[in-house]
Amino acid sequence: MTEIIDGNAVAEDVRAEVSDAVDELESAGVTPTLATVLMSTDPASETYVSMKQDDCEEVGIDTVDVELDSDAPATELYDTIDDLNADDDVDGILVQMPVPDHVDEKRVLRSIDPEKDVDGLHPENIGRLVAGDARYKPCTPHGVQRLLAAADVDPEGRDAVVVGRSRLVGKPMANLLTQKAAGGNATVTVCHSRTADLAEKTRGADILVAAAGVPGMIDGSMIADGAVVVDVGINQVDADNEKGYELVGDVEFESAKEKASAITPVPGGVGPMTRAMLLHNTVTAASLRSGADVSL
Repeated sequence: MTEIIDGNAVAEDVRAEVSDAVDELESAGVTPTLATVLMSTDPASETYVSMKQDDCEEVGIDTVDVELDSDAPATELYDTIDDLNADDDVDGILVQMPVPDHVDEKRVLRSIDPEKDVDGLHPENIGRLVAGDARYKPCTPHGVQRLLAAADVDPEGRDAVVVGRSRLVGKPMANLLTQKAAGGNATVTVCHSRTADLAEKTRGADILVAAAGVPGMIDGSMIADGAVVVDVGINQVDADNEKGYELVGDVEFESAKEKASAITPVPGGVGPMTRAMLLHNTVTAASLRSGADVSL
């Protein structure tokens, strides 16, 4: 029987670990603090920020909520980041993406103090990740690693295929899976929009991570018997229901689960883990910045 990997349950375990670490920090006089910056009127972005703030409250992390007009000059966002960098009470900074078109997203990522970059996307932190000396692992790939571990899936010696090459998920995911470390040591193939005969590549995977942002692009015919399938995609598609839409992954779930030995659902798989690992990184940042050692 195919195992449905429960991201909500694993995320709850991570939150419990984070909560214990927050207690350790508070006993040392340190209160972890995450600043969230929203420069958008997109309802999904507003919801994501609200959920992240609720997550922080649940585990005892303080939050600073900054909302900027989406039509404001880009310099207003850059100045806000500078102010948060200089604020010693702030341990982590999260700028909710996407930002408006008139804002340079790369400049935003470069502007965040690497020690406060709890998304792990500053060039310095990406470089440290590639070098095998990560300060913070990017939240989604790190969450995928935790899901695999929870399902007793060891990538060592296995063939892994990552579909998608974004800097947020695909590239760091491939790097983590290939590193000489726990949760790595796989032989990794990265596929993308220019890959010839994608199905041939995905059928060769013992572990398949779908992170292309294309609804249902991978179905059961593209998956090897017994493969472990991790679906990172969260896509909104039209549906005949009260909301008028539903969330689906990059994997066509029903056909894929007939082939897979284990699979993550959408929703309820990788999504909760991304949020949980943000909490993990925020507490790690508070620990590193304060010099107070905690168990995480």
